Amino acid sequence: MTRRHAPLRSRVRQRGVAIVTALLLTTLAVTIVASLFWQQQVQVRSIENQRMHLQTRWILRGALDWARLILQQDAVDSKVTAETSVWATALAETRLDDYVERERNDNEKYDATLSGRIMDAQSRYNLGNLARNRDINPDQLRVFQRLLEGLRLNGTLAKGVAEEVARGQAPKVEAPPANPPGGGGGQKPPSTALAMDGREPLPPQRVEDLLAVAGFSQDAVEKLRPFVIVLPPEQEYTEINVNMAAPELLAAMIDNFSVSEAANLVQYRKRTPFYDKQGFTTYIGAGRGVKVPYGVMSNYFLVESHIRLGRAALDAEALVKRGGKSANVVWIREN
Repeated sequence: MTRRHAPLRSRVRQRGVAIVTALLLTTLAVTIVASLFWQQQVQVRSIENQRMHLQTRWILRGALDWARLILQQDAVDSKVTAETSVWATALAETRLDDYVERERNDNEKYDATLSGRIMDAQSRYNLGNLARNRDINPDQLRVFQRLLEGLRLNGTLAKGVAEEVARGQAPKVEAPPANPPGGGGGQKPPSTALAMDGREPLPPQRVEDLLAVAGFSQDAVEKLRPFVIVLPPEQEYTEINVNMAAPELLAAMIDNFSVSEAANLVQYRKRTPFYDKQGFTTYIGAGRGVKVPYGVMSNYFLVESHIRLGRAALDAEALVKRGGKSANVVWIREN
């Protein structure tokens, strides 16, 4: 009896092994196919992301071209830079869906928006003004110290920042003194330039670089950020635009001038911008001098852009320099 049923049990066992093998092969095939589909989907998504990021940069380029045209036209239409200018109006979030090329799916929500604003860079204090040719300017240092104190920060930090700025500058090259009659070289006057301390000179490039100055914390940098900037080095000092400067900076640059008085000045200039320096000095009154360069016109502007394109996002800030009838991008920084 046992011998008769042995072949039957063997066939059942073989059939079970075959079924298990078939199931394993099916599972393996499904896994391979799913993996291939997944890889293809990842590649498609990657290509789509690259395309969207490329499109955000094209939108940024268009936004900067638009800002440059606005600033060029403003230079033609007005001889002052004030809050009443067209460029001072921020661009609210604007939909760009109809202007962006893309295949659309019925069930997919797709947003393309642009927002931004133009800000006067000369409404802020240029940290590069603290020194020229490695010489610290005492008047500029005093203004920056007052600004720090007005923001409830340690005013002694101003000296450290000025030294960092000076170290990163090249010393002034002076011609050797002419020999007086009768021979004998003239005595070389003593230099007032800040001495190097063996470190590689690296001037601050952005506000975040203040963290390299002893005593500056992240909170202090964030508190100071709206009031200072680092502009490209020039031989002449950058003027502060009194038509755009914040009350805290105005109080720091004007002798014997409080923040509350500066706030009243800001309200006044919104209605009546200053068209020349004489109008400004007449307003602040006698005995309130300004020992640092200032003006009513600006050449440097910050263009802030916020672009959203589906899953892609781009926040950027660009510095634009206006000169004559042109306006050129100096740098672009993506945040």
